[in-house]
Amino acid sequence: IYWKMAGLMRNCTRILSKNQPLVSSVRQMSGDHAHGDFRVWKKAFYFAAVPIIILGHVNAFGLAEHAPRPEFRPYEYMRIRTKAFPWGDGTHSLFHNPHVNALPDGYETEDEH
Repeated sequence: IYWKMAGLMRNCTRILSKNQPLVSSVRQMSGDHAHGDFRVWKKAFYFAAVPIIILGHVNAFGLAEHAPRPEFRPYEYMRIRTKAFPWGDGTHSLFHNPHVNALPDGYETEDEH
């Protein structure tokens, strides 16, 4: 395997050394353009990306209408607890939300809608 890697490295250096004038001319093509490019991207970020992010948050959290909570139905095949959870009182899941997640005997809070 070593001789294959060494041969590969020799071929790569041979190819790169033949194309040295090409590589240096590509470097010179950027010229003075690269010095002010960060200002363009900085302005694009502040004047385009930030307002889009703000409008997305307003649309998602400010204008959104929440769907009504489904009615609780005590189906025997749902919310089966064969063993208590190892935290809290054992009936609440780890990321429990009292408004959305029902316990085996119903919701903890009344629906506000």
